[in-house]
Order: sequence, then structure tokens, then C-alpha cells
Amino acid sequence: MQSAVTSESQAMDAPKQGMPVTIITGFLGSGKTTLLNHILNNQQGLKTAVLVNEFGEIGIDNELIVSTGENMVELSNGCICCTINNDLVEAVYKVLERQENLDYLVVETTGLADPLPVALTFLGTELRDLTRLDSIITVVDAANYSLDLFNSQAAYSQISYGDIILLNKADLVEESTLNELERKIGEVKEGARIIRTTRSQVPLPLILSVGLFESDKYFDAADEHDHHDHDHDHAHHDHDHHDHDHDHSACGHDHHDHDHHHHHHSNHLENDGFTSISFQSDKPLSIRKFQYFLDNQLPTNIFRAKGIMWFDESPKRHIFHLCGKRFTLDDDEWKGQPKNQLVLIGQNLDRETLITQLENCICLPSKSRGKGFGK
Repeated sequence: MQSAVTSESQAMDAPKQGMPVTIITGFLGSGKTTLLNHILNNQQGLKTAVLVNEFGEIGIDNELIVSTGENMVELSNGCICCTINNDLVEAVYKVLERQENLDYLVVETTGLADPLPVALTFLGTELRDLTRLDSIITVVDAANYSLDLFNSQAAYSQISYGDIILLNKADLVEESTLNELERKIGEVKEGARIIRTTRSQVPLPLILSVGLFESDKYFDAADEHDHHDHDHDHAHHDHDHHDHDHDHSACGHDHHDHDHHHHHHSNHLENDGFTSISFQSDKPLSIRKFQYFLDNQLPTNIFRAKGIMWFDESPKRHIFHLCGKRFTLDDDEWKGQPKNQLVLIGQNLDRETLITQLENCICLPSKSRGKGFGK
């Protein structure tokens, strides 16, 4: 049976949603440039634009370069790398005005920068209708990160605004040091989503939204439940700019499983110790109960989530996207039978507990009308 989501992917990619943007921040030497190269070399058919202060610093592999202009490098995989010069907004417009369809925009801040003004550039200017802020990724150098830096306003902001913290160079320090850094990060940002990395190697579905819902890329196509595939176009322009910040705390209960929810396997993620859980239901969820799940039950070892949501209180089709603690929810129209489809990605997930907690969000027959998210 073909999923209703499949037939609606075109609506999901409506131009009004804008190009997704990820901001990469972190102090000098933390591994931001290595992360950018990792992104550029592992796009798997996606076209990404990277905005940096000086693309010469990235050290792009020469065999990838097709041509070099005054402020732009074009790569053989369709990606481009541009310099910001003095005006970020102008640089973004240059990217958006290009003829080819780019799927994604990554912006690297300077090592001493507070990422908030960069984020506000996409949230509060004319770019708001052309782009959408997808995530802020903070790279922390575990080997050279002085605890004194936690008293730095810029370092504090980089951590407090980061949706996901990459504790990089984790292979160079003792476990006790990593634990201490994670504790200090947790003091700045309670319940921070922290991923330990070596040489900035992190599965891209954890930090970029593009492809997260593509079964052919990240989920095992031979899964026994492949009739529930989530096939989408490459670019997912799937949520608005209005972020709902919530503190999510882990909540563990012993619950049973339900056989109509399927655990998709992903070699791409599992090789790095991450797993994905897929939840599906042909019954609507209660907005109030789902918000309670996000606020009080979603554990810190879930880094990403994405889904098509059906709520009892709303006739709309809702596109849900979560990175770290921040989630966005966009409205759309149903063009098929309403249903819920949600994928969670993280480490050491308690599948039975999560599935049952999501089951508990299903609306009971005695419907109580709510007022929507955040109300």
C-alpha cells in the first residue's frame, strides 16, 4: 500500500517553506572546517551551499573543485562554497539567485562569534520567507577547551543556542575529562544533546534535516515493513521559522510494544552507534498529550525527529521537525487519508518505552478539543 505521505511530497516542498539552513558555530580549532568538509564530501546527491568567511581556509579536496570564482568555488558533486565577505544577507541572496536548485545552506560563524545574530538574520529579515533555520550545531574542542571558557559570553552563547553539541576530539582526552565537560555544558544548557565525535565525523541525518525521512538513503529498503516507506524528494522544506523551545527531560517507564509500529534499521546510522525508531498510527494524536511527551518524556539521547502528524484538534496535516530540543511544526493540507508517521533517531533508545509513550498520545474516543500547541 502506497503511503499517503508519498503522494504529498510535492506539497511538502512548497516554495513558501524556503531553503533549510544549518548554522555551525564553535571556537577556533574546534573542528568546524573538518565538519564542513565532511558535509561537502558526503552529500549523496544533494546540492549544498556552504557560506564561510574565507573558503580558502576550508582546504577543499582539489579533485572536487570544478571551478573557482572570485567569491565562489563550485564542486563536482553540485555543492558550492561561497565567501560571506561583509554582508551575510547579500551572500545568501547570491546563493538563492543561482539557477540550479540547491537543497541546503550551511553557514559557518567565526570562532569568536555569538551565533544568535546570525540566527536572527534568517529569522528577522527579508530572508525569513526564503529560508528556514533548521538547526544550530556547536562544535566543542574537548582536547583544548579550558573550563574558563564557560565564563566567556561567546562560548556561553554558542552552547546555550546550540541545538546539538558535538564534543569533538573525544579520542584525545580521558573519559573523566569528557564527563566533566559534559557536566559543565549541562550547567549552561540543561538537558543538552551532546554527541562525542572524532575528527567531526557525525552521521549527517543527525545534523541536517535533508534526507532524514528518505527510506532509500538512510533506512534499510529490505525492511520487512517496506510498504510503509517514506519516499520524499531530496529537499525537505518542511517547517516554519517559529521555534518552540522546551526543556525535555528523560522519563523511563516499563511498557509493552505494539506490532504495528516498526523499527527501521539504518546501516548509515547504526555503524556510528545510532538507531532509529518509527512510529505509525491511523488514529489522531492529542496535541496536549503530544506536547506533554515533548516537554516531559523525550530523552536527551534523541537528537533528531521528523514526521507527518495528525492531531484530533486540527483538520490540518502537520509537518513536525525536531533537532536537539527545538521543534517546529508547519501546517499543510491533507491530500490522502490522515495518519501519523514519526521517526526518532538517537543513541541507546528504549524502544518499548518510547513507542508506548507515543501510543499514550493517541486521542481517546471521547474527544476533548484543545487550543493547539503552546496555548
